[in-house]
Amino acid sequence: MSTEPEPASKDTTDAVDTGPDTPGTAEVPAPDTPDAAEPDAVEPGSATEPDATEPDTTAESAAGSGDGGEAAAQVSEGEAELAAQRVERERIERRKAGKQGPIDAGGKLSGTAADLLSAVRAVESGEKPAAAVFGAPEPARRPAPEPVRRPRPAHPEPAATPAGPVGPAPETVRSVRDVLAEGGAPESLAPQTAALLGEGAEEALRADPWQLLRVGGVRPEQADGFARALLGAQCGPDDERRGRAVTVWLLEQAALAGHTALELPRLTATLAQRGVPDPDAAVQGALAEGEALAFQDALDEPGARPERAASGAVGGSDGEGAEGESAEGEGEERPVRVLIGLERYALAEESLADGLARLVNSPPKQDGSTPDWERAAASAQGSAAELIRAVAGHGLVLHTGGEASLAEPAALLRAAHSLGLRAWAAAPGPLGRDRFAALLDDPSSDSPSPGPGPAAPATAAVPAAVTVTGLLTGAEGPGRDADGALDLDLLVVLDAPQLDVEAGALLAESLPDGARLVLTGDPAVLWSVGPGRVFADLLAARLCPQVASRRPDPGPLGELVSGIGIGELGQVEAPGKEVVIVPVRDAGEAVHRTVQLVADSVPRAIGVPAEETQVITPGHGGAAGTRALNAALKERLNPGPGRFGGFDPGDRVVHSPAPGRVLPGRVVGADADGLHLSCAGETVVVPQDRVEGSVRHGWALTAHQALGGRWPAVVVVLPGDAVPALSRPWIYTAFGRAARHLSVVHGVEQALPRAVSEIPAKPRTTRLPVLLTPQVPATD
Repeated sequence: MSTEPEPASKDTTDAVDTGPDTPGTAEVPAPDTPDAAEPDAVEPGSATEPDATEPDTTAESAAGSGDGGEAAAQVSEGEAELAAQRVERERIERRKAGKQGPIDAGGKLSGTAADLLSAVRAVESGEKPAAAVFGAPEPARRPAPEPVRRPRPAHPEPAATPAGPVGPAPETVRSVRDVLAEGGAPESLAPQTAALLGEGAEEALRADPWQLLRVGGVRPEQADGFARALLGAQCGPDDERRGRAVTVWLLEQAALAGHTALELPRLTATLAQRGVPDPDAAVQGALAEGEALAFQDALDEPGARPERAASGAVGGSDGEGAEGESAEGEGEERPVRVLIGLERYALAEESLADGLARLVNSPPKQDGSTPDWERAAASAQGSAAELIRAVAGHGLVLHTGGEASLAEPAALLRAAHSLGLRAWAAAPGPLGRDRFAALLDDPSSDSPSPGPGPAAPATAAVPAAVTVTGLLTGAEGPGRDADGALDLDLLVVLDAPQLDVEAGALLAESLPDGARLVLTGDPAVLWSVGPGRVFADLLAARLCPQVASRRPDPGPLGELVSGIGIGELGQVEAPGKEVVIVPVRDAGEAVHRTVQLVADSVPRAIGVPAEETQVITPGHGGAAGTRALNAALKERLNPGPGRFGGFDPGDRVVHSPAPGRVLPGRVVGADADGLHLSCAGETVVVPQDRVEGSVRHGWALTAHQALGGRWPAVVVVLPGDAVPALSRPWIYTAFGRAARHLSVVHGVEQALPRAVSEIPAKPRTTRLPVLLTPQVPATD
């Protein structure tokens, strides 16, 4: 048994077998339900288990976080979010079509670099590139284009609430079910396959059986068995359709691990491990069919000036090229890397870079006079004053700090509100939104006096907090102005490390000219579930003012978590039993002691009831994963027959209305319409056919699911088989969810201090730093 790691702790190469696969070696097994949607669960040689409360592996997955609106809108909330992203991508496509042709570039390139540039241009013209292009992994180079101010996205119309789940036509599903049965694949995949491939799904599968890889939970060896059953002797490991499909599948797996692109040598090496005889031809085929894009990015040289590190995309979303070499760099060869990525993430990163460049290079709107801003800053304390001064004169500001530092963006919002600005805060999910809203309502937190400046509008007594998804879809927040931009002057994004590239791009492009954007968060926590590391990349780019909070988290818990953040796991004095270590010998004992702590010890000794205690463990599977822990906790805290799809009234649950989104709540009841939940004070009805795939018990969560939340008491469970999942960010995140008391059910011995001191976050391959480089001020 093993406790499966979470997405942030696995990499693309962790999700694939080390040995080659050949067609026909495996039949397609029916994926576990609901665990077939679970990316936390990855065991060597086993199918990925996407989580019902975290993003799945399908091509239609969209990153996002936030809360819903009214109960009637819950059914279509995921569709509304996807619609907003489709509008953004369509707008980018229109921009591409309206631009001039590619700038003549590559005159200084030679060898493989020139071949790669020629190949991509051949793809753009509809031709097939030469087979020799990817013969060697030596990359090419090209400076990044200057950011272009793009039209703002139009506000998408709210999606109509469907009477039931929207799916493909019944006849399409029937025809797909027939071809799946013919190929030995489980017929339960028919609805999802039909939705992905459209009306001609049956013909598409017969023409290219490896299209089945686009369905979440299906692996290459399983698609190989399906293809052999349909194609017979025509099926072979060198089939170019297989090479293209496996290439795209690996890029999708890389996105689940947080990468927005993969380096070409790494991609070809993994393709070879997957039994693709000619990896270079497979990548070339994916590029020729437009299923992937190629980029070349210059690498930093020791002692190089920042402006010389600029680079861009070859065959990127705009198909542009530019020489852009300085006179002093004429004829010099610079180290570069070649990246291959999926179009959706390439477009998102470029859109995000353009939007951020617009904020950095445009003066903020003059809301409030300079003396008014200075008076607001003077009335604040410590780092809050620095934050207010930075925001007064800049369109983009980064703010870092722990839990206590949230008082500083709260002070900023009150100050801006008092100056008449339309100021809003947005968190990735409802846990972070509600936590910050409580802070805004707390009169005891830092609150600069408005002074004699302009009075705040009478429409709201204090600034409001919303979710990112609610803000973008219009379900929450100020709505949009006549130009389609968000109707606000200042936006503070909380828990910024959770922001992935797609959500970041939508936010940046939705801000009006002259608006101010503040990204605030703790850089030591786990990164986003979706691809990218937006906050970390911006901090490293030194693109804009950065304000580091000097406000420490208080008490023994604050001391413990702060030490973990710098790689030290020390003993802390805990006179009030703020930190308790409970050693265990095995997973069975870990489950027993966890139930004992939640149901008896913590309420009796600490005074925190069971409903205010959260259990956190590294993964969903294993003998002490969330499934085992939730089953044991339900039996003790809310026993029942589970007559509503495994749930009973009063059960603590988490609901995922869209991939990557987590809504904690409780079961209220059930009827013909579905399972009734109470989530963040709102009633949510989950249709019966969606319960199994989108609702889990919630007494025990993974650290990613718990991000953004804080509970009076937290029990972190570390069974012996959890060692591979442990890292400094995971431990920092899990321990940091506790506000008053932390119990650690400890079965990993020395692996815990070793993970804190020696295992940082796994690196992610992204292009955002390169795209932002032209915006970094040059320093001599």
